[in-house]
Amino acid sequence: MAKSHDRGIQLKKGESVDRALKRLKTKLDTEGIIEEMRRRRAFETPIERKRRKARTAIKRNRVRWRYISEATEKKIEERKAAAAAAAHSSQDDPS
Repeated sequence: MAKSHDRGIQLKKGESVDRALKRLKTKLDTEGIIEEMRRRRAFETPIERKRRKARTAIKRNRVRWRYISEATEKKIEERKAAAAAAAHSSQDDPS
């Protein structure tokens, strides 16, 4: 009986082994298994880990902020304006 966590593929009738391997690699790549395997192959220093996490965070945030609603856009502009006003007022105050 196949388990739900099996990560295999079924060879289709008439399908070449090369094509089946390509499907398997694609499946493993989309699940992030290949990347994790490469990462675990060698020791990763804390600095390297921090850099890797920063790179992935940039990618994640790009996707997250690709589509911004108008309401969110207004809030962002208001925050920028408030920050600019606060910075301007602190420059004018000589105390």
